[in-house]
Amino acid sequence: MRFGFALLFGSFQFGAPPERAPERAPEGDRWLGRDKAYHFAASAVIQSLTHGIVRGTGNDYRTASGVAAATTLAIGVGKEIHDRADGRYFSWRDLTADAAGGVTGAVFVRQVDR
Repeated sequence: MRFGFALLFGSFQFGAPPERAPERAPEGDRWLGRDKAYHFAASAVIQSLTHGIVRGTGNDYRTASGVAAATTLAIGVGKEIHDRADGRYFSWRDLTADAAGGVTGAVFVRQVDR
């Protein structure tokens, strides 16, 4: 669990925003769309896969859930930091879709892992 937090918070050190990154959301950053569906699906898969891998190594459900949530969050935030570093917009809407996908993955895993 500590590794997940270190990965998440350590990534903020290297994510200094460049001067060229836009401050406001571009017109194409809608709440619903293909990009948000990709974020949702990818986060659900990452959450489920990570949980399964951690459980497969003999850890309990709670530990697997925490590691999976930290991993999903770190990847989602890392992706947005990478976008910002490339001069694209850091999208809170993408992070919302990531969070919804992560929760959906966690609920799915909970139904399967009883």
